[in-house]
Amino acid sequence: MADRPHHTQPHQVQVHPQPPMGRWGDQAGKNYQSGGGPSMTQVLAVLTLLPVGGTLLALAGLTLTGTVIGLCVATPLFLIFSPVLVPAAIAVGLAVTGFLSSGAFGLTGLSSLTYVFNRLRRATGTEQLDLDQAKRRMQDMAGYVGQKTKEVGQKIENKAHEGGNRTTM
Repeated sequence: MADRPHHTQPHQVQVHPQPPMGRWGDQAGKNYQSGGGPSMTQVLAVLTLLPVGGTLLALAGLTLTGTVIGLCVATPLFLIFSPVLVPAAIAVGLAVTGFLSSGAFGLTGLSSLTYVFNRLRRATGTEQLDLDQAKRRMQDMAGYVGQKTKEVGQKIENKAHEGGNRTTM
């Protein structure tokens, strides 16, 4: 007790009292309505959700009862057939593990090969060549489409002139 200094300052705590807040942001669950009781929508929500909740609770109880009865019936069968079921479960588990690990190794191998291929493309500079080639193809295609548009426009114009000449005769 000799280690403790005798001149300790008392801590000051400021308290700002506020009314407790309810679930929907009102004060302590009190509504700001004139009646002071629950609103009509709250009453309707309770009236509609009460049967739904009760039905779901009853279904949960029936499911639990059926599961317990099924387990009571199946436990002796599991004990009788355990020399067959345990090795079968182990075999199925190993097969599933094998398929999953095979898929994981294949995916890892493919992603590794893709990574190496992309690194080689960047290192040899063929990536830039591919980009330049794609730009040239796009320019050529735009020129081709423009030329075809002009040709179709000329054909339509010629047909229009031919149709106009036939009607005047």
